Amino acid sequence: MTEHSASLDPVSTAIVDSGLVAILRAPTADGFAVVADVLVAAGITALEVTLTSRGAIEAIAGLRRQLPDTVVVGAGTVLTPDDAKAAVDAGAVFLVSPVGDTLTGQDVPCYPGAYTPSEVYAAHRTGAPLVKLFPAGGLGPGYLKDLHGPLPDVKIMPTGGIGLDDIAKWIAAGAVAVGLGGPLIGDAATGGSLTALATRARRAADAVALARS
Repeated sequence: MTEHSASLDPVSTAIVDSGLVAILRAPTADGFAVVADVLVAAGITALEVTLTSRGAIEAIAGLRRQLPDTVVVGAGTVLTPDDAKAAVDAGAVFLVSPVGDTLTGQDVPCYPGAYTPSEVYAAHRTGAPLVKLFPAGGLGPGYLKDLHGPLPDVKIMPTGGIGLDDIAKWIAAGAVAVGLGGPLIGDAATGGSLTALATRARRAADAVALARS
């Protein structure tokens, strides 16, 4: 358990301890099962299935059956209460949204999106265990460091536009975890090389470990 995961619910603790959330996004979710196996074998144990991928709800249910209990599987791009309910009913144990006000009334941890200091604080005030800083790539780790000056207690997970070489910088700046989509998954969900995916996944996991050492 890291210092950041103290006092969190078990799912949020698992995400913070892993330091990474792999974001599975593709035109169709057909390839997510094999991608998930590679990610988990490489040590990435938090997976977010985006609801913009066709078949995402079925994929969440399938991944929950397929993967060990040590892996947390959630839903991303959750934009409506109906989306949230469908994802939870399928077995999602966390919900992520790119925006701030769509995740109320669920029985699983919800991570709303925020961009400005006011949005970050508003999300924190709702009781969100983690706040998704999105899109983070154009802001840079220095922005997160500046945010933590006045808002030291907000646990922030930057997501969007973060490359593998950026992971350690974000962790060093105070990110409790980092969300990684395209730079990690690449074309693996649409028939691309699983060997290359495994290499990227190990690089990502190693970057978190190194930044925390």
